[in-house]
Amino acid sequence: MNRSNLILEKTYDFSMEVIKVYQLLTEEKKEYVMSKQLLRSATSIGANCEEADSAQSHKDFIAKMSISLKESKECRYWIRLLYESKYLENPIILEKCEEIIKILTKILKSAKENENK
Repeated sequence: MNRSNLILEKTYDFSMEVIKVYQLLTEEKKEYVMSKQLLRSATSIGANCEEADSAQSHKDFIAKMSISLKESKECRYWIRLLYESKYLENPIILEKCEEIIKILTKILKSAKENENK
């Protein structure tokens, strides 16, 4: 499996997990502000990766993947806030977000190196 397909799979699965977390946070913990921000940033990661998969050019691919990386870092911020404020108890979602950040960073590094060739 190439990195592009791996990231599409991982970001989709991550979005599905965040949707479940969002439901828990809003229905059981009555937290609406940070959870909405988390939902928006998390689902944006995968949406931009999907767009990058159909990029019109190499520059377009880099631009969409860069947005995905930015959104994943924003997502990490919201997860950390929710975790440290005790709304979230299990750090596994943070670990998955970190993994996505690492993969996106590698994809972008490789894409930028190939751009200069």
